[in-house]
Amino acid sequence: MDVREVLIELYDRIPEHVREVVDGLTPEELRAEPEDGSNPIGWLIWHLTRVQDDHIAELLDTDQIWVTEGWARRFGLDVDPMNTGFGHSLAEVRAVRPESADVLIDYYEAVAARTRAFVELLHPGDLDRIVDERWDPPVTLGVRLVSVADDDIQHAGQAKYLRGLLARRNTG
Repeated sequence: MDVREVLIELYDRIPEHVREVVDGLTPEELRAEPEDGSNPIGWLIWHLTRVQDDHIAELLDTDQIWVTEGWARRFGLDVDPMNTGFGHSLAEVRAVRPESADVLIDYYEAVAARTRAFVELLHPGDLDRIVDERWDPPVTLGVRLVSVADDDIQHAGQAKYLRGLLARRNTG
């Protein structure tokens, strides 16, 4: 198995999590806070998608899909490429209003397709390229790709846990 195959295997698992978490949820359920002031499922999936979109677009030196494909309005937001959810206040979390579970799935799948196309073209030596010198040590492409996948998987797991809480609340 070469490095592309490993990264493809890693990134191809995330869409399954996204679909499983949001499939069948109403807009109200996507925005439900399990505890007052906590991040809802819709925000978590939006955020993990925004982070991947932002970081992969930066690696490709191109615009984010968020900006070029009109996704912002489907979440009730302005087109702001800097709005990825990092440091969101409670009001900003609550402003993320996905119109449906499908919009979360569709946006993630568009971002995932771009990521997969990028990863398919990588060669082992590419992973050592420095992509961010703001850190000590500087961040390589390989570290950035692992970091994005790790962040996405953590947030998908959080959302899956919240889905279980939501189901328990709705049945009992």
